[in-house]
Amino acid sequence: MSSIARIQDLLAKLVAFDTTSARSNLPLIEFVRAELATHGVESAVMVEDGKANLHAIIGPHVAGGIALSAHVDCVPVEGQAWKADPFTLRAEGEKLIGRGSTDMKGFVACILAMLPEMVAAPLDRPFHICLTHDEETSFRGAARLMPVLGRDAPPPAVCVVGEPTNMAPVIAHKGYASWDVVFTGLSGHSSRAHETVNALMAAAEAIAWLKAEARKFAREGRRVEGFEPPWTTLHAGTFHSGTVLNIVPDRAEFTFEIRSVPGDSAPEILSRFVAHVESAILPEMRAVYPGAAMELRVRANAPPLGLPENDPLVLLAQRASGSNRAGFVSYGTEAGYYQEAGIPAIVCGPGDIAQAHQPEEFITTTQLLACCDFLGRLIERQSRRAA
Repeated sequence: MSSIARIQDLLAKLVAFDTTSARSNLPLIEFVRAELATHGVESAVMVEDGKANLHAIIGPHVAGGIALSAHVDCVPVEGQAWKADPFTLRAEGEKLIGRGSTDMKGFVACILAMLPEMVAAPLDRPFHICLTHDEETSFRGAARLMPVLGRDAPPPAVCVVGEPTNMAPVIAHKGYASWDVVFTGLSGHSSRAHETVNALMAAAEAIAWLKAEARKFAREGRRVEGFEPPWTTLHAGTFHSGTVLNIVPDRAEFTFEIRSVPGDSAPEILSRFVAHVESAILPEMRAVYPGAAMELRVRANAPPLGLPENDPLVLLAQRASGSNRAGFVSYGTEAGYYQEAGIPAIVCGPGDIAQAHQPEEFITTTQLLACCDFLGRLIERQSRRAA
């Protein structure tokens, strides 16, 4: 089993790479690729617009096996109260402090620390190492990875996404989808408002529809107990429009999100939103100005996760983690992408989600060691045929 000194050294190297959303993650990916190569493991790197995914297979290239999945991007540090450089890991007792230490470079450090054990084990079925980009913004990395995961070798049978859960298995989370919305109207002086098209008021009407839908889901929508709240939520988070009161704004922008419980469909909700705008809002705008429009841009789209409690993966994760939990969380992960691709997935990783995105983000050495124990038990499980 890897020592905490080895794990901490790897985590320090990973944290030192500034992989915040606006930056490339390629230097970190190349570091991981070199670590894998040191142990004789080849990896494929997929690059797009300066961002990269990595996929490696340890063991036989046969059907089955377990994917260990992590994103390597992290959120920005600007405006947060850090006591020292966020990209230099520092220790305070059991705490290891640095941006991304919990979310989720700690899991990656544990995977790398356990490489010698993985490579030396007589694996019957492989481990797939999957590292992705842009989970914190668009989930674009996971979306790009799924179509190629089984291209050169059979895909994994199951997946463990190592988001921070304090090493307690999570079997369900809500889906997450978000959009930028831009309304375009026609400006003019407010004294002649009848000759103008007010983009701000049109956007406000659209948001009012979202609010009405949010009330409906809260009042009579599908309930999936275990979530808090147990229904699908809609939320508008930003709104920008207008300059001065007596000028009718010809542009309005807002963002909104849908966090859907398993069984509800964000695309279906979006379709109804678009239909409402096209039937109840745009015709009035275009009667004055034919160029009036609404533009939608996808920000993120992550499917929900819903793994049955009796799925064999749940028992495997519980045995490996030593936890009898099968929890639900309201935040989204990449696990839904694996499930959507036909690969059962569970979320189980080191650290506390309460630390994610926070100043002075930290992970404890106890959690890192527990994760390595977890991986060690998975290695044992993969080293013999299931009865």
